[in-house]
Amino acid sequence: MRTEVFAVDAREPEKDAILRAAEVIRRGGLVAFPTETVYGLGADALSPRSVRRIFEAKGRPVDNPLIVHVGEREAADRLGKVDERSRKLMGLFWPGPLTLVIRAAGEVPAEVTGGLETVAVRMPAHPVAIALIKGSGVPIAAPSANRSGRPSPTTAEAVLEDLGGRVEIILDAGPTVVGVESTVLDVTGDLPVLLRPGGVSLEELARAVGPVLRSPGGDHDQRSPGTRYRHYAPSIPVVLLDPGDGWAKDRRLCRGGVRVAYVGMSPSPIAALIEIRFGTVEGYATGLFSALRELERSGADVILAELPAEEGVGLAVRDRLRRAAGKD
Repeated sequence: MRTEVFAVDAREPEKDAILRAAEVIRRGGLVAFPTETVYGLGADALSPRSVRRIFEAKGRPVDNPLIVHVGEREAADRLGKVDERSRKLMGLFWPGPLTLVIRAAGEVPAEVTGGLETVAVRMPAHPVAIALIKGSGVPIAAPSANRSGRPSPTTAEAVLEDLGGRVEIILDAGPTVVGVESTVLDVTGDLPVLLRPGGVSLEELARAVGPVLRSPGGDHDQRSPGTRYRHYAPSIPVVLLDPGDGWAKDRRLCRGGVRVAYVGMSPSPIAALIEIRFGTVEGYATGLFSALRELERSGADVILAELPAEEGVGLAVRDRLRRAAGKD
């Protein structure tokens, strides 16, 4: 398959490119498109055959549910049960990087839900994504547009690297802004449960709806994409660095003659082959996945990654780094 790449304006996407991409979606094909978080790999969410192509292209386990992207808040009612609390969250955070897990309607294919009774839904905050969804006339199921297990793509170049020849069209609107995936919140119970930290912080959610539980893991986590299997991993090992540990682990690696690449906010405590530093935790989130891809190409043997504080979007960065290191 030949993959076509269309450069589009992030704010006012060219109509011809959107029309071409929307036609591919309607015909059962795959389109990679930007959101504010990462690039997504989209297909018609109501077509089981189309959705199966997502799993084939990514090499993704079929029991891993997908997020359904909608172009307006009201479209969520077609996909599942939307209660008053969910509508409040939609009003506050949609469009934006918040995914809500709700009770699924009957017409949502099992391929989307992973065989569960729930469905994950969000409205992205990106003009290209919204134009594609509305132009297609259907909700779009879309995980991150990368090979399963790899770092998520925040540029069209990363999508092409992983999925070139596997998708019909890539819409290139430049780098994404948030950089980590959406927050996933289960709203089917008495209290909302945070299944995956992301672009909307736990603190923001608590201010909006009161107490939010942290997922206990296990079966509950299965309702969220990106939690059951190893994700976000570059091709070389990732070692996690916590400043509170005194960096002893790093020094042992250094003495062993290991070629080290470093990513974090603080200066590297050891000599590194290449070092990528971010001035803020928001910058860390935006640049994390691109940094992991750059560091794996550096010739290093291992990536040392500093864990930020567990607050704000730092919670999401910690989650992605732990999964990249195989710790969750």
